[in-house]
Amino acid sequence: MVRALISVSDKTGIVTFAQALIAKGVEIVSTGGTRKVLEEANILTTSVEEVTGFPEMMGGRVKTLHPLIHGGLLGRRDVPGDISEMEDHAIVPIDFVVVNLYPFKETISEKNIRLVKVIEMIDIGGPSILRSAAKNYASVTVLSDPSDYASIISELEETGIIAIETRQALAAKAFRHTASYDALIAQYLTDIAGEKEPEKLTLTYDLKQNLRYGENGHQVANFYQEPLSVPFSIAHTVQLHGKELSYNNIKDADAAIRIAREFDEPAVVAVKHMNPCGVGIAETIDEAFDRCYAADSTSIFGGIVVSNRPLDGKTAQKLTNLFLEIILAPSYSKEALALLTKKKNVRIMTLDFSTVQANGKEYVSVLGGLLEQTQDNPLQDNPADWEVMTKRQPTEDELKAVDFAWKIVKHVKSNAIVLANSQQTVGIGAGQMNRIGAVKIAIEQAKASKAIKGAVLASDAFFPMSDSIEYAAKFGIKVVIQPGGSIKDKDSIEMANKYGIAMLKTGVRHFRH
Repeated sequence: MVRALISVSDKTGIVTFAQALIAKGVEIVSTGGTRKVLEEANILTTSVEEVTGFPEMMGGRVKTLHPLIHGGLLGRRDVPGDISEMEDHAIVPIDFVVVNLYPFKETISEKNIRLVKVIEMIDIGGPSILRSAAKNYASVTVLSDPSDYASIISELEETGIIAIETRQALAAKAFRHTASYDALIAQYLTDIAGEKEPEKLTLTYDLKQNLRYGENGHQVANFYQEPLSVPFSIAHTVQLHGKELSYNNIKDADAAIRIAREFDEPAVVAVKHMNPCGVGIAETIDEAFDRCYAADSTSIFGGIVVSNRPLDGKTAQKLTNLFLEIILAPSYSKEALALLTKKKNVRIMTLDFSTVQANGKEYVSVLGGLLEQTQDNPLQDNPADWEVMTKRQPTEDELKAVDFAWKIVKHVKSNAIVLANSQQTVGIGAGQMNRIGAVKIAIEQAKASKAIKGAVLASDAFFPMSDSIEYAAKFGIKVVIQPGGSIKDKDSIEMANKYGIAMLKTGVRHFRH
């Protein structure tokens, strides 16, 4: 007799699948709610209690953890000793297992959920059944995903059996399913236990999208997202128009929304190769875009533009004059959407900016390992803690400008220098091997846009030499903000005093690699 064990939380498609098994002469063993659904569909089932001779116990915690179940799953059909023991103990082989697990992820996603309810959503019997069946895939077909039902029915109808290759692939999927399930439980319990540095890092992600290629055309890439919703994230965006996102699009868009979340006022951010090329703020999003564009009208070509306010038709008209990879905003007016979607390839995307979050951890892969750190979020910086290191004090307008520049420089690849006024960036030097090199690039850019007058300078880390201060002074820079902490701080302070520069120390470094 061929026997199937069916016990599912997600009952999508289960009746149709069970009917297909019945048509092939398969006996169905089932439990609780699943059995009720099947019998309501006039599908004859055998209860687990009838198989084991024991009732469900402890509120359903114990029902399938029994030798008559797991013996039927694990018994090797090609090992005489296993067959003999199964016969001696009246263990019937189980050839099909259809199981998916208690909704743990959905439960911990609920607001104000009680721990006692969460604990009861930790499935024990289900993972045990899946693992037993998957281990014995040489004889057992294990299904943990309703999306596989149709292909298995087709294979049964076409060949009358399930091929070993299919069973092996399903077994691997079952182990991925239980591994992901256990990883989520481990993460949850680690968090509520307050463990900050666990000896094992258990992460799990769900496939969101297969990408056409990676950073370059010869690289294979996929996009995975966290299983629990992270509302303010690139994974939570909605694409309204345009080509599929690429690997580089995703990284650039992630960089852009990280910058955009720094601002409460209307702001527009342009990003190219994960560095901001222009940022502008204003009372209206249209004016903010003008300032963003004026900051670097060359580098924005082929870039990403993010607005933290809905886009109107006036701003959209200006955007249509540019070649852009992505335009992202909370929403679009009908006029704006009509204008922007005339461009076939540009990706038009939305993201809910009311869900801005600035916490959590981030991970970076290295050869043979993974780096983990907390995010460098806006809460790290408190202007009230900044210290003026020089004789000259900054004015109120200059303080607004350094506050703006400091919000930007933390998102620029190190070594990083940002020149800005209180409303826009005017020069950005990124990713340089020495700090004076970054200063020179930022100043050349500001000179080209004729916006250097009155600009302030922000440095992501301290000045190891006073040469950067002296060079900036030659071009009229009167205010500098930097973390401080160099053994040569005194030299930089003396140089700033020499040229009448006000220099602020934040005490917080913002390296970005």
